[in-house]
Formats: sequence, C-alpha cells, structure tokens
Amino acid sequence: MSRSGSTAFLTINGSQLAIELADNDTAAAFAAMLPMQVEMSELNGNEKYAYLGETLPSNASNPGTIEAGDLMLYGDNCLVVFYESHPTTYSYTRIGKITDASGLKAIVDSGSVNASFALD
Repeated sequence: MSRSGSTAFLTINGSQLAIELADNDTAAAFAAMLPMQVEMSELNGNEKYAYLGETLPSNASNPGTIEAGDLMLYGDNCLVVFYESHPTTYSYTRIGKITDASGLKAIVDSGSVNASFALD
C-alpha cells in the first residue's frame, strides 16, 4: 500500500502542521492508526516522543543529521517529532516530515505536550 504524497496533520497547542508522509511501510502503518492523540514527552531539548500502543514495521538507518520537523520511528514503537536540527548517531525509520517546521520549537514549548495526528 503506497501512501506517497499523502498528507497527515499534527496539532499541538492549537497549531496545525502538515506532515508529508514518507512512501514506506512504516508511514502506511502509521497512517492506518490515525486519528490518534498522544502525550509526547520532552527529551534532550530537541525532540518530543511517545510510545505507541502497537509496533510498526521498521527499517532503521542512521540519517547522520536530524532536521527540525522530522517525524521518525525509534525502534518499532516510539514516535519522535524533532524540533531542532542536530547530528545523530542513532538510527530511525522515517515516517514523514513537517512541511514547514519554522515555528515548531515555539509551538512545542518545554515539557510534555498533547499531540493529535490525523489524515487530511
């Protein structure tokens, strides 16, 4: 099932952000779980994460550099939204990318956030 070109939306603190989903099995499985609401915790001053209630197919690799707006899967059940760009030694499976992450850091603020994911 190809979801190339599919768009999902992330809503945090009243702000809606478009996510261009990747064309892979992980993104397709993630899209099939939507709509979803999760509490995302803060980590490292550059990401929000939440453990999902089920596992997703994964094909992790090290991207070398994480970009603000990357939506990734860590392991097979940890959803991660990155709001700061930085180099990484960790491996992730790409789910998608927020199309305009310019205000993302201000939107996510510090601490945990309630995040809603939905398809268009």
